[in-house]
Amino acid sequence: MKITVVGAGAVGASCAEYIAIKNFASEVVLVDIKEGYAEGKAMDLMQTASLNGFDTKITGTTGDYAKTAGSDVVVITSGIPRKPGMTREELIGINAGIVKSVASSLIEHSPNTIVIVVSNPMDTMTYLVHKTTGLPKNRIIGMGGALDSARFKYRLAEALEAPISDVDGMVIGGHSDTGMVPITRLATRNSVPVSKFISEERLSQVAEDTKVGGATLTKLLGTSAWYAPGAAVSALAQAIACDQKKMFPCSALLEGEYGLKDICIGVPVILGANGIEKIVEIELSEAEKAKMKESAQGVSATNSLLEV
Repeated sequence: MKITVVGAGAVGASCAEYIAIKNFASEVVLVDIKEGYAEGKAMDLMQTASLNGFDTKITGTTGDYAKTAGSDVVVITSGIPRKPGMTREELIGINAGIVKSVASSLIEHSPNTIVIVVSNPMDTMTYLVHKTTGLPKNRIIGMGGALDSARFKYRLAEALEAPISDVDGMVIGGHSDTGMVPITRLATRNSVPVSKFISEERLSQVAEDTKVGGATLTKLLGTSAWYAPGAAVSALAQAIACDQKKMFPCSALLEGEYGLKDICIGVPVILGANGIEKIVEIELSEAEKAKMKESAQGVSATNSLLEV
């Protein structure tokens, strides 16, 4: 299994590190436009191999996409990160051009690859990859929902004062501060609804804290987060590489599911060797349907700014 990660910054390097440590890929190729940057990150990571016990080969290249040829999975993290006070949507003008160029270069050398999109605004960038590459819809995946759900589970465990391994929950909708739809109704602690342990008010606060999870970190760090995004990507890549048939919320192209068409937005999917093997339609409450519709309207508004 060969995996390419485009963008050797904090997010891309974290993707490469977590993928390598899990030892399910034979090779990871890091690509960046900054001279020597990807090569340096790759060398630094390879010098941890004997300490962390992995055999994955990590190499770096400055913009030579020929070295990515034959990649089974490609990850697009490239683009400018968020700064404090900046929305994901404000990145569209710059990042759309970058993502379009990168996707084209990747597909030229790996026409049968599966694409995982991380660049923001993530749902719109996933839609852009669909519109510009012509790949089958099962082979283009937006990472956001997996990350948002991890942040939801972190906040749930915090509120419950429980180990995070006890907690399960899912976030659907757009990967934006206003578009996320945490499904609090279905969140559980060891299969028991969390509403048995905490008040509705506290649960609502958990949902709100989840929705601004990225903005909270951007304010604290001065830039976008990287550890959790990298871990989210590695989990998706592993599900594909190992044909795990695992369910994650991911940004997928909808063609009638959830009453939505011609839009990429976060919904539960089954991930396996073919990428998105199934879109799972769960029964939503009327309130959740309304929030999902509102989220989709926001994503569509951002999509309308694209030039495709």
